[in-house]
Amino acid sequence: MASPPPAAAAFVPQDCNNGCSAEGTGEGGSKEMVETFKRNSEKQERKNLVKYFKNHKNINLFEGLKAFRGVDNKIRLFRPNLNMDRMYRSAMRATLPAFDKKELLECIQQLVKLDEEWVPYSTSASLYIRPTFIGTEPSLGVKKPTKALLFVILSPVGPYFSTGSFNPVSLWANPKYVRAWKGGTGDCKMGGNYGSSLFAQCEAVENACQQVLWLYGEDNQITEVGTMNLFLYWINEDGEEELATPPLDGIILPGVTRQSILDLAHKWGEFKVSERYLTMNDLTTAVEENRVREMFGSGTACVVCPVSTILYKDETIHIPTMENGPKLASRILEKLTDIQITELCMAIEYYRQPG
Repeated sequence: MASPPPAAAAFVPQDCNNGCSAEGTGEGGSKEMVETFKRNSEKQERKNLVKYFKNHKNINLFEGLKAFRGVDNKIRLFRPNLNMDRMYRSAMRATLPAFDKKELLECIQQLVKLDEEWVPYSTSASLYIRPTFIGTEPSLGVKKPTKALLFVILSPVGPYFSTGSFNPVSLWANPKYVRAWKGGTGDCKMGGNYGSSLFAQCEAVENACQQVLWLYGEDNQITEVGTMNLFLYWINEDGEEELATPPLDGIILPGVTRQSILDLAHKWGEFKVSERYLTMNDLTTAVEENRVREMFGSGTACVVCPVSTILYKDETIHIPTMENGPKLASRILEKLTDIQITELCMAIEYYRQPG
């Protein structure tokens, strides 16, 4: 057993022999956690705590992409290069080590091949891929990590929301909470962005809403939803048919599905496509004037998800998405699904099962 040093010369890690931790379900409340802590405090080897200690400052990020089993039984990834690019940008922002994007993608491909039987035989399910990158610097100080761990986990998944794969959701918009701000890390897929949003998410659920609609600034700009980018299909102030989504100004996550929808809409060329600022006043005015056709979210987890209501300042704003089909949201979902599971995937970067 190691002995303690005569004195601590600096704010650097010094290994003691024991530590303590407590894991609880939350069902027993704080009393359960305290009692568990007391039981564990008698003797616990420090090495059992290292996995928690190394990342306790939340220097971490993750990605999310999916593998799809096509109608031809081949397995494809949907635009994985965009995920690798975003993960690399997030790593640089978090001061984590640089990594080879092509090499990581090759590792993911081989991992999917190993677990190919876990890719669902279904057009409504997929294999979710979660690359994760965490700092493992064993330090009590705050500094750039010199050690890091990159790992990937897989899980077959179905619809993200309990309401179903294409049923509408309700959003809760409250300007007292802010997800991100200019100069911050809102455009990076960092764990801290999600952990700090859970308090507001719980309040949204208490108000019978599935997700938070995050607002920004004194004019209550619409930014994004908790797990989705947001699109508004409407007749704008100039009388134009328009598909609009908030711009990538540093507080919006550059979603892969978001970019794919913009690419499709530009290719169709049937209506105006804009990345522009939208405020809650713009939306409420348009609803009152019957200029809103559809609102929907987009993301890797949900793909395309209609929005039916927004709870804002204790008032429920009805969005007529479902009354209008939703023609555009359905069309986009159908097209993206076709790309993901058929040879049309060749039109966008894809991964064909090796071997």
